[in-house]
Amino acid sequence: MDLNSITSWMDKYITPFANKMANQRHLAAIRDTFMTLLPITLFGSIFVIIGAAPPVDRNSNHFLILWAKFAQKNSLTLSWLSAISMSAMSVFICVGITYFLCQHYKENPLSPIMFSLAGFFMLVFDPKKLGFTGNIVDISYWDGRGIIIAILIAILTTEAYHFMRKHDFGRIKMPKGVPSALSESFASFVPALVILAVDAIIFIICQSNHTTAVKAIYGFLSPSFKVADSLPATIFLTILVHLFWFFGIHDAALAGILGPIRDGNLSINASAKLAGKALPRIFTTPFWVYFVIIGGCGSVLALAIIMSFSKSKQMKTVGRVGLIPALFNISEPMIFGTPLMLNPVFFIPFIFTSVLNAVISYLAMSLGIVKKTFALFSWQMPSPIGAFLSTMDWRATALVLILILLDMALYYPFMKVYEKELLKEENGQSN
Repeated sequence: MDLNSITSWMDKYITPFANKMANQRHLAAIRDTFMTLLPITLFGSIFVIIGAAPPVDRNSNHFLILWAKFAQKNSLTLSWLSAISMSAMSVFICVGITYFLCQHYKENPLSPIMFSLAGFFMLVFDPKKLGFTGNIVDISYWDGRGIIIAILIAILTTEAYHFMRKHDFGRIKMPKGVPSALSESFASFVPALVILAVDAIIFIICQSNHTTAVKAIYGFLSPSFKVADSLPATIFLTILVHLFWFFGIHDAALAGILGPIRDGNLSINASAKLAGKALPRIFTTPFWVYFVIIGGCGSVLALAIIMSFSKSKQMKTVGRVGLIPALFNISEPMIFGTPLMLNPVFFIPFIFTSVLNAVISYLAMSLGIVKKTFALFSWQMPSPIGAFLSTMDWRATALVLILILLDMALYYPFMKVYEKELLKEENGQSN
């Protein structure tokens, strides 16, 4: 089967399916929510890193000693600032998905957001002591472990609210002249009772069994989370994303599926770091951004470097133009300028440079050679810097630099083949 046949098959079957996935209202709401989480993630990552001072002794660098003392003295403050931002990811996901779904339905999002949050608090928080003198509530599962139930609560709450409002279920109409806020409140009264009553029933059932809904769901799904964090799953997802890209389907089509996995694992690692425990996850967002797709999808930073010294004027120009964007993990100039998309010469390196990066990085972290990630500053941060800040391990930077060299070696023979073709065209034009 030649490339044209594969392309035709993709256009006929895969592209329409991918477009439907990208536009499906629930997946689109999840995707847009995770895209808006970056400021919160960045804010929380700063305090996780400040609190992650390396171990020191009397012979350590003076700066490291001061850093360690500051982190120890202010550990509660640093932990709380991260806990209410990055580690509280499930709360913001619940709000975000409700908001974007309401936008899709053209509903006022305020009431549904309040109902979603009330349901989230009931089903995720575990009250231990409530009274006038103080309250003690276990909020452990508001991190990445609560993402699944946050998604479910947001979707089911918004869908139920929209259905009841659309069919005027239990609508209490107020006379003209009543303030709009009060009228809207009464219109939402019965939908609120129904939605919150269901949440309350689930809460009561779980409490009678000495658990919470999120603990029950997480316990049931935990084997699948471990599978998603495995090396085979990492390889499969890396190949899938790059196959989509090669045939012109942006990885945003998969963001609604990959986002909860990557960002959820990051939140779990951040919580473990704050608690001083071993980091349990490898496949996180910074792992993907800084270690797998170095330079953007296709790991094109390596290609941009070697193309900058090409004998072909076209390749040299594209390489030099695309080098700076690739340094900041923006691959589009290289993908469309080379081009890499639908270019059979670059099919193998475009897919398998990132697979190679994923395998080596996963093994290095699972074997303890490089520390696991627990913070994310920006998708656009250069990988060598982002790798260090996300792990606080200088070996992470060394690993990324080695991976770039390996990517260059993998791209080089294919680049020379394509360069030869372009030189023939350029020489023919000059003659």
